[in-house]
Amino acid sequence: MTASRSNWTGVAFGLCIACFAAYQQFKLPPALPLLLQSYGYDRTLAGGFMSVYALAGLGLSLFLGRIIDRGHAGVSILIGLAAMIAGSSLALALPENGWIVLAARALEGAGFAVLAMCGPVLANANAAPRHLPIIVGLTAAWIPVGQLAAALLAPAAFAVQGWQALWLVAILGSAALAVWTLSLMRRGALELSAGARAAAGTKAASLPAGRRLSLILTAVIFMLWSGQYFAYMTWLPQYLVEVHGLTPSLAVVGNMVPVVVLILTTLVTGMILRAGVPLGPLLVAGLAVQAAGWWAVSSAAGGWIGIASLVVYGIAAGICPTCFFAMPSALAGQGRAAGPAFGIIMTGRNLGVLVGPVLLAQAFKITGAWDIAAPIFGTITALALVLGLWLAVSLRGARYKY
Repeated sequence: MTASRSNWTGVAFGLCIACFAAYQQFKLPPALPLLLQSYGYDRTLAGGFMSVYALAGLGLSLFLGRIIDRGHAGVSILIGLAAMIAGSSLALALPENGWIVLAARALEGAGFAVLAMCGPVLANANAAPRHLPIIVGLTAAWIPVGQLAAALLAPAAFAVQGWQALWLVAILGSAALAVWTLSLMRRGALELSAGARAAAGTKAASLPAGRRLSLILTAVIFMLWSGQYFAYMTWLPQYLVEVHGLTPSLAVVGNMVPVVVLILTTLVTGMILRAGVPLGPLLVAGLAVQAAGWWAVSSAAGGWIGIASLVVYGIAAGICPTCFFAMPSALAGQGRAAGPAFGIIMTGRNLGVLVGPVLLAQAFKITGAWDIAAPIFGTITALALVLGLWLAVSLRGARYKY
């Protein structure tokens, strides 16, 4: 890639594998009501089906950063896709054993860790500087796009074959991406340029101490935010089935409302950041809306109030992650997010994913009520808001720099 031209094939490939990774993780929530009905899993264990993805991310992220930097992205992606095929196949073979399903999800999670790291890096590395703002905005939306894809496929899948169809799509998609990966590898299209490798290899330790502290603080806020987000998105379909009496297919439709709003808000937030609005105040605004939403609306709210709460949640959930993913570039002072800086904030995200779904499942198991979610996550997001205010003050008007 030259400095003035983008490799759009590389960009598209990076975005596709990232979105597919998100599909793999989020194919579970739409199917969870059917799985619980069919196999009667313990709810804490079922929450672990989502959280286990974070274990692989925590264990592999730093290692993967070094592997990608050495030019082995293609091989890593193939191994990750193989792990996804193995995990999905295992779950289809023995769905009645919850612990086997947990192990299968762990295999998928290992593949997720690879694709979630390689996708954004390849998309950004193949973008010319003048296109990079667009690509960074798109990479911030890879999780909700994959989440929406799973939700859109779910009703048709349930009508044709049940929850298993979502897993079959995952296997076929993994195989198709493996073929595409091999084709790109033969052409050398997955090797990062020397300049991109240098950017990805910038050590976080070279940052000023204040900026490094800001990255760590961002990771802590991302951890708190991710915990409530992944808990919410994991259990929302089950909540809609149990509390509001929706069918699993209709529950998926309800689950799509905040996701669609989230994607639109992510794009708008990206434009706001590119216009030079300071990151800190924008993040604080998103966290404030998120916290207010948890405290203001009871988890049992239905009708138009319930729909409005889904929309408000989607708006806040679009603002916050865009700011989180923008932070490495703003703090590192370079267009391409430094691998170590990205790794720091992703560690926070993974910790939140690990704890959130299991925490809500355990709270429901103890109390037998979904109402407990609002005070738990209202408190968590309030704490995130306080830390966000601290971060905003420490940034002192830092803007998103490409």
